[in-house]
Amino acid sequence: MNMNMTGRRAFLRFLLCVVLVSLALTSSAFPQSGGELRFCLRGEPKTFDPLLVDDDSSLSIRYLTGGVLVRANRKTQDLEPELAESWKVSKDGKQITFKLRRGITFSDGSPFSSEDVAFTMQRLMDPALHSSTGDAFRSGGGAVSTKIIAPDQVAIIFPAPLAGLERLFDQVAIMSTHSPKKEAAVLGPFLVAEYKAGSSVLLRRNPNYWKKDSQGRRLPYLDSIRLDIQSNRDVEMLRFKRGELDLINVLDSDYFDRLAASSPGLAHDAGASLDSDFMWFNQVGSAPIPEYKRAWFRSTNFRRAISQAINRDDLSRVVFNGHAQPAVGPVSPANKFWFNSRLKAESYRPDSALKRLQADGFHLKNGALFDKGGNAVEFSIVTNAGNKPRERMAVMVQEDLGKLGIKVNVVTLDFPSLIERISQKFNYEAAMLGFRNVDLDPNGQMNIWLSSAENHAWNPQQKSPETTWEAEVDRLMRAQASTADPKKRKESFDRVQEIASEQAPFIYLVNQNALSAVSSAVEGANPGILSPQTFWNAERLTLNASTRASR
Repeated sequence: MNMNMTGRRAFLRFLLCVVLVSLALTSSAFPQSGGELRFCLRGEPKTFDPLLVDDDSSLSIRYLTGGVLVRANRKTQDLEPELAESWKVSKDGKQITFKLRRGITFSDGSPFSSEDVAFTMQRLMDPALHSSTGDAFRSGGGAVSTKIIAPDQVAIIFPAPLAGLERLFDQVAIMSTHSPKKEAAVLGPFLVAEYKAGSSVLLRRNPNYWKKDSQGRRLPYLDSIRLDIQSNRDVEMLRFKRGELDLINVLDSDYFDRLAASSPGLAHDAGASLDSDFMWFNQVGSAPIPEYKRAWFRSTNFRRAISQAINRDDLSRVVFNGHAQPAVGPVSPANKFWFNSRLKAESYRPDSALKRLQADGFHLKNGALFDKGGNAVEFSIVTNAGNKPRERMAVMVQEDLGKLGIKVNVVTLDFPSLIERISQKFNYEAAMLGFRNVDLDPNGQMNIWLSSAENHAWNPQQKSPETTWEAEVDRLMRAQASTADPKKRKESFDRVQEIASEQAPFIYLVNQNALSAVSSAVEGANPGILSPQTFWNAERLTLNASTRASR
């Protein structure tokens, strides 16, 4: 009797130990979920419609909420299956067929099927939508069609071959054809739970998100992400240092240096990024600017002269403390395959700039530059308020051009007003902005270089090319998109880069390094050079226990 009781107690103690060890192992195997990640958007999101996204803030929200068929891994740059478990491109490059995962639902419970993919592509490619995402798929004339083969299989047929076709779907968030919630029904790891204009966007975990980790635990780990709308970089850094924010996705160089000096473990420099900063002149025929100024802006000599009069080495050194390099053109040297290595950044040559201007009839009088009609050369550069590097670059460009007798006025605007000016009313003379490149492939720039495209910033949505060189760029971009031969594609896109250098529709200034800040409270972060640098793996990020407990 005593021996049985003793044995039973011993067995129960053994069993309890096994349970405790098992729980401990389970706890270590599964990162604890929960907590709220916090960071800032630099401006108001323009839209929550994933097919109309153009601005950085809306891009961030689409990345965190949108479910895509395939995803380019931001660290390895490899293409990985997402909603599609497999895909096949036809030999002629005109069709892609996706095999979809089964049993997936949207955030509101609506089932996901090939109907949703077909609906999304048909809406995306509708010319009336004016989607810059859709522009990347326009390799030739004619309509894009879809064929529903089965509930889990769909084919998309293009009128012309499209090289690197599968990578473009990284930017296409699939929408529901049946849900009454429309774009609010999502397939990504998070959903928009609350939007307070001018204040914040709250994202919550999508309870129906399909993905699990290697241990079978449902992703994402985080409960929510709070995105505060804050354009002031000083305030953003102060809040980061106080622990109120967990990361800064794109960090200005002066803040980076200060943070690296005080907390080196929190500052991350991933090296040269794919992003570029540049300026351009308004060449839109209907823009409310004087005709003589439009004539300047449409002159290749004028644009090249302005480019030669800007000291890019000074911009890189003074504005970015050496965390940037003079930009060459549409492709950063960090994009090793597609970069045209025969090109060099425009050298600072004010004497050559003046000779170019004189060739167009410009002349100096009492230190001021006048055109052949006697008009003083003066224009304004608009840029986004609160972006200190751009504001500083604009002032330095103002000083450089002042040495040629050109008067430049720098105008800073809140981002919504700036976008309205440059893309809707065209009520501006010159602008300074940047592009956040999310794709290595040149097809990702179709929405910039095609003369009919929305983001053909200097003169968008042309019914037919207004210049011979734009017609040639159209031809080359479609040519590189319509062949699977990498050598032929590179030859075509190399020539596009050369024309961009010769014609200077964009005056490229600098390529910044990919600088970011990540709090020690965040676990699982692995910053890279592809956007979004810090939260590309948001579904697997966690906050440490002390941070979770304090929120």
